[in-house]
Amino acid sequence: MPPSAHTAPEPSSEPDRLWALIPCAGTGSRAGSDGPKQYQPVAGKPMVLHTLAAFAGVPRLSGILVVVSHGDTFFENQNALFLVAACGGSTRAASVFNGLSALVERGAAFTDWVLVHDAARCLITPEQINALMDACQNDAVGGLLALKLADTLKRETGGRAAQTVDRSDKWLAQTPQMFRIAELQQALLAAGDAVTDEASALEFVGRAPLLVEGSAQNFKVTYPQDFAMAAAVLQARLAS
Repeated sequence: MPPSAHTAPEPSSEPDRLWALIPCAGTGSRAGSDGPKQYQPVAGKPMVLHTLAAFAGVPRLSGILVVVSHGDTFFENQNALFLVAACGGSTRAASVFNGLSALVERGAAFTDWVLVHDAARCLITPEQINALMDACQNDAVGGLLALKLADTLKRETGGRAAQTVDRSDKWLAQTPQMFRIAELQQALLAAGDAVTDEASALEFVGRAPLLVEGSAQNFKVTYPQDFAMAAAVLQARLAS
């Protein structure tokens, strides 16, 4: 990441806008597929297009930016209503940071909100995106969709269960995660490339993101068996 974040300008009298940022530069190594998993077909079309269709169904968004790797030509032939920036980094944090800079270059204000979402969470719905916006738009920090842990949680030692962990205050983090552009930039700089989501960066600098209840269907397609589950959900939605 660059050595310093941009300095936020004076507050504007214009209402704060909302943008979506979709990191799409991953290799999909755990999916066991040829090429990036976000471009693999699910229910008849590449996974990422299902993701983008959900965000396209949210009129409140001022724009959608997809961050791809240098040399990625997937979107060249897509007639889409979103922006593409070939500024993907070697980590998710780097891709998001670079994407934030690209949003600012394309007219976003430092005080605007950004919703960062995994390309591989292709079951997100416009209703869930709007629910996050409604919950966070007047919050001092911002927040994320998350799911309260329902299963018994175990700590492992050497392949065996060593301890049952109290799950009463445990949540599974999902996306989108919604924060102010400038604050997220500064938090990512402070936390470094090791963080695996945006909320972790905000937590690193002492902020406490709001947890907004998500859906069990908003899982991240990661392993080979996840593709069939995602396809079944999408096909059921089309049939209803």
